[in-house]
Amino acid sequence: MASGIRAGDVAAFDAFLVLSKAIGSDILKTQGAGGNTSYKRDGVMWVKASGTWLSHAGKRDIMVPVEVAPLVEALRAGNPSAEKATDFVVSDLNASGLRPSIETSFHAVLPQAVVAHYHCVNTIALSVLADREAVIAERMARLPDLTWASIPYRRPGTPLAHEIDRVAESRPDVLVLFNHGVIVTGETVEEVRERIIRVTAALTVKERAATAADPSRLQVLAEGSGFHAAQDAGSHKTALSPASIGLATGGSLYPDHVIFLGTEIGVLAHGETAKSYCEARRTQNRTVPKMLIAPGLGVLLANELTDGGRVMARCLSEIVARIPEDACVIYLGPEQEHELTHWEAEQYRQALDRKASQRS
Repeated sequence: MASGIRAGDVAAFDAFLVLSKAIGSDILKTQGAGGNTSYKRDGVMWVKASGTWLSHAGKRDIMVPVEVAPLVEALRAGNPSAEKATDFVVSDLNASGLRPSIETSFHAVLPQAVVAHYHCVNTIALSVLADREAVIAERMARLPDLTWASIPYRRPGTPLAHEIDRVAESRPDVLVLFNHGVIVTGETVEEVRERIIRVTAALTVKERAATAADPSRLQVLAEGSGFHAAQDAGSHKTALSPASIGLATGGSLYPDHVIFLGTEIGVLAHGETAKSYCEARRTQNRTVPKMLIAPGLGVLLANELTDGGRVMARCLSEIVARIPEDACVIYLGPEQEHELTHWEAEQYRQALDRKASQRS
């Protein structure tokens, strides 16, 4: 439990940590260090720290206290300090010296006491469709008592926070972030928990059937290459359907796809080994992707891939399996990929992920 929480709020804050852990422990909602939650009381907001995992809530100190009003003022004034939000940390209550999430500013502009943002694979699968507005509106109509808003893709951080600030005054219960995920808000932890259950049901998409992976053949393909067969069986689904392969290699679908897996996923030709594929790439002075698809067999991951990257391979498999094979998809563009890969806040998060992977 974080220090600085008044006695009357201890039970509610503990419930907030339990909810945060539950969101972080569901691979269909959160993967690795993705997603963040926040809890506001008395002008202070406790928000997940950058690079930490929601699944560790309650076991590790992952929440950072920040002052809400000055952060919102800085965001609306265009002050660069709103990006990292470190200037608004309540230092006396931040015993672990944590740095706020890169998305702290949008949590601050939302007036609700409890905010949960996570990278729901069903939501992302719907939010990348060309006709996403109509598709999502039809599904959210099943929840007539909840208000919702769609948010166009913006880089996480202050660009996204400015978009959310435009609708924050109307106090939406749910925000669907295109090519990104979902936000569920409420005044109590229980209210948010109940809304998450209902929103999840409304946005759930049937998963496409796939064949079985072939671990033994994947092991042969990986020999001497610096790659290995994905240990998580679910990660192989990307390679086990032609439609999923096409969707996964068509472009970048969401920010963490770019950050942890890179902007390209390789595909092995029939009979090609990972070693020969890598050698050919290096001969051409081309970088080697972190993830390789062996069509009909499964997925190979670079040995150097971090824990965050490995769970992102699973995330990708779940998303593409839920996008209709004949759908028109909107990917992130080259400029959007560039701003993610050259952004200091994400480089910081990747550095934390590398350190955590080395420890484990």
